[in-house]
Amino acid sequence: MHIDKSKTIKLLKTVRGQLDGLIKMVEDDRYCIDISNQLMASQSILRKINLDILSGHLTHCIKESIEKGQDTNEKLAEIVNLLNKLMK
Repeated sequence: MHIDKSKTIKLLKTVRGQLDGLIKMVEDDRYCIDISNQLMASQSILRKINLDILSGHLTHCIKESIEKGQDTNEKLAEIVNLLNKLMK
């Protein structure tokens, strides 16, 4: 994986904390809009992490395969399948 692992782990731990907070908010019957805002904040961080990971994959893994003259069809198909999932 070609990303800043410490940054990614820090962000994932932030999301974990947010999820724990969300559980408590639901248990405490907090205001729906507050819960929704917290959910969106967590989703935003997860989208950023995913973008960083995919960017690293494209700029390193696929680039490396091309430079080595390897067949990249499988790797490109993986990206297309992933993009299809993201578009749903």
